[in-house]
Amino acid sequence: MNLKSLFTAAVATVFISTSCTSSKKFRYKTDDALVQTFNQNFVDAAAQYKILKRNLPSDSLPKTYFPTTGKYQFSNSDWWCSGFYPGTLLYLYQQTKDTVLYKEAIRTLGLLKKEQYNKTTHDLGFMMYCSFGNAIRMDAKPKPMYKDILLNSAKSLSSRFNPKVGCIKSWDSKNANDYLVIIDNMMNLELLFWATKATGDSSYYKIAVTHANTTMQNHFRPDYSSYHVINYNKDNGTVKQKKTAQGAADSSAWARGQGWGLYGYTVMYRETKDKKYLDQANHIASFILNHPNLPADKIPYWDFNAPGIPNALRDASAGSLMASAFIELSAYVDKTTAGTYMVADEAMLRSLSNDTYKAKYGANGGFLIQHGVGHMPQKTEIDVPLTYGDYYYIEAMVRYNMLKK
Repeated sequence: MNLKSLFTAAVATVFISTSCTSSKKFRYKTDDALVQTFNQNFVDAAAQYKILKRNLPSDSLPKTYFPTTGKYQFSNSDWWCSGFYPGTLLYLYQQTKDTVLYKEAIRTLGLLKKEQYNKTTHDLGFMMYCSFGNAIRMDAKPKPMYKDILLNSAKSLSSRFNPKVGCIKSWDSKNANDYLVIIDNMMNLELLFWATKATGDSSYYKIAVTHANTTMQNHFRPDYSSYHVINYNKDNGTVKQKKTAQGAADSSAWARGQGWGLYGYTVMYRETKDKKYLDQANHIASFILNHPNLPADKIPYWDFNAPGIPNALRDASAGSLMASAFIELSAYVDKTTAGTYMVADEAMLRSLSNDTYKAKYGANGGFLIQHGVGHMPQKTEIDVPLTYGDYYYIEAMVRYNMLKK
């Protein structure tokens, strides 16, 4: 079976599946012109990533680029974004069959493999599943060691789970009694579901479900916006504090955090078929799409309550993430709701594909998407390209084009 056939089989049940709560299968009619735009975008992205490759030190991974100075910032393999570059390369290889991209992806996987034993981070899903997970899904003959690497990564991630709290710890703290959990951590659970399917060991599945349930109980406000950080008491699991780190305020809705929740609970429904997760994802979707501060082009401000709206900075990385999540979520809901999601999704992807957000060839240091906001309170990665912005944009276009298959 060739690479395209393998990929089609792997994603069909995810991207074009029917909800178990729906009586009829619904296939969204894609826009042919948009599909063609995306096909050209893959070609453009491949050219951009060859520029990025040429500027990348052999022992490093890309982090960002500063257009005003022309300088790059690179990272070691233990940075939480380290898996997005090889993951994006693999997506682009799957679309373009450009072996230069494939060889670069395999080379950088070699830099990452030691992180399988890293127990100091909760981001192993981002780091290892977006990279090695893509390699397993897309390679006709995946290397056996990829499975071992992912299983060791799942074990390392599981080591940060505390059953008294019911969550995987996100960040360590100087206060020994603190147990910090961020909404981003929902994105790392997919690795655990994969591990249960790969081994039959249900412990990974149970950790993922417990973490999602605890997060659903404590991270969300009545309007289904999310806090960024919950600080638990590590000994008994009581909530000590609800706050932000990267948002505008403790009470605000940090845009990328809403995207992590949307994507994370969509995955939870896919993996468990438990309707409470589908309901949660739909509630989060409603918060996003009906918020009065969501711009007409559907690319959110960096925080839904950011100071200075409508002149606040947008976060294209949050738009990319949401766009990818909406495509999958649309496969699990009724026709009317799916249509609502896909109309919004197409608006997001059209915006990301225009000159405002998509870089011209040779610009943006080789990154594809412009105008991301990493950490506004710390004034780091402000109005710059971000590796995950590119990754989820490419993933969203791949998912959209798969709807036409």
